[in-house]
Amino acid sequence: MTSGFIQKMRVEHGSPIRYTLQLSDEVVMNDFIGRAIHMEWTGRIVCSNCGKTTKNSFGQGFCYPCFTSVPQASACIISPELCKAHLGEGRDVEWEHKHHNQPHIVYLAASDCVKVGVTRADQQLTRWMDQGAFASIILAETPNRYVAGTIEVALKSYMTDKTNWQRMLRNEINHEIDLVEEKGRVEDILPFDMRDYISNDDTVYSFDYPVMQFPLKVKSVSFDKSPVVSGKLVGIKGQYLIFEDQTVINMRKHTSYEIRFSIPD
Repeated sequence: MTSGFIQKMRVEHGSPIRYTLQLSDEVVMNDFIGRAIHMEWTGRIVCSNCGKTTKNSFGQGFCYPCFTSVPQASACIISPELCKAHLGEGRDVEWEHKHHNQPHIVYLAASDCVKVGVTRADQQLTRWMDQGAFASIILAETPNRYVAGTIEVALKSYMTDKTNWQRMLRNEINHEIDLVEEKGRVEDILPFDMRDYISNDDTVYSFDYPVMQFPLKVKSVSFDKSPVVSGKLVGIKGQYLIFEDQTVINMRKHTSYEIRFSIPD
């Protein structure tokens, strides 16, 4: 048995992708696919920023005061076009400069449809794997988060910026999507001043998730309603664990929850 506070599972690109749950000990989750696992929430949630006990987890594991004040939970995390790091502004100017006033990319990701998104240039693979994309391509390379956000906004009328997590977990994939072709189509849609940022890199990245069995009907569970989550683990995709009974749990959603992880006898 091991215990600790949930963080976003670490992902490593490979065939298949390797997932590690970081508790007091590191748990390589791939090793348990096809086996029964047992996770029990202790009832504790501790803010990932200030370390105080909180009744609820906001954003990615914050207590409410931190959620309203830390830069990791600012509005531009969800809406990059609102970022002001390039102006020397933000909740924490030094943090904003280090993380947001840095090269970002706008990307196209394929699943059941084509999705547009934004991420920091050095996090592209991690971002795509966390979203459960089966293929991705870099659309544009920008000097900061704000510019990437304005390009994303310009494309929202033509494609979604949201991941349909249920379809993603059912592995509903449109294999007819040609991302290089989609990139060319999108370039023609963009305003002329944004076309200067289009990337010359047409590499299409593909992803192989460690899944034995995809659910036909997805049933989401949470520690708040079911403090004990257990069963035969049959796959991992995005930040979701998939069980044989077609239940799934979003581990990232439970950031800062303290759990005990064990293997039933």
